[in-house]
Amino acid sequence: MKLKKINTELEEALIGLSLIEPTALQKESFSVIKSGVDIIIVAPTREGKSLALAMSVIQKLEKAHLIATRALVVVKNKEQVLEMTELFEKLTKRMDLRVYGVHNNTDLDNDKNMLSEGNDILIGTMERLNSMFSSAGFDVNQLKMFVVDDLDDQLKMRLEPKFLRVSESIGKTQRVYFSTIVDERVESFIDKTMTEDVVWLQYE
Repeated sequence: MKLKKINTELEEALIGLSLIEPTALQKESFSVIKSGVDIIIVAPTREGKSLALAMSVIQKLEKAHLIATRALVVVKNKEQVLEMTELFEKLTKRMDLRVYGVHNNTDLDNDKNMLSEGNDILIGTMERLNSMFSSAGFDVNQLKMFVVDDLDDQLKMRLEPKFLRVSESIGKTQRVYFSTIVDERVESFIDKTMTEDVVWLQYE
């Protein structure tokens, strides 16, 4: 895929999946996310948001490092956990990045044990992630990215208190939000959790 300074292994994985030409969203967001700023990306469905999300996280982390999770990716349900985990695994098959998915039907103790063995990218539902953060032992000191997909839908699910609790516990890290629309809930959440110089990318 034609993206500036893309990781070689990631590029090879994309080509292997016949993903050659990036969408405008993917090209622009890839560059901005790589810079490390907070960013909100607003676009309708089928604009390639999931791939943009995965590429940007993989590019930022590049390779396995230490034990603790470095990217937290929040999706809205079990099905999306499975889909996003599969996408990340396809894109990292030439790399040593460790990807793990959690949701309300996974075993909490087993999830903790798996993460204690080493993890780079944790994908999960907010309900399960909140449970993990509420218990002792989740190391957030190495966290580099807090990524939320379908932010507008997740806030409609009355998850804002849990999102705020997790956001506060992880402190200063890059925040990347994807949303289909911007409404009052989304604007309020952005004001509470992102820096003042947040970058907005909006697509029709």
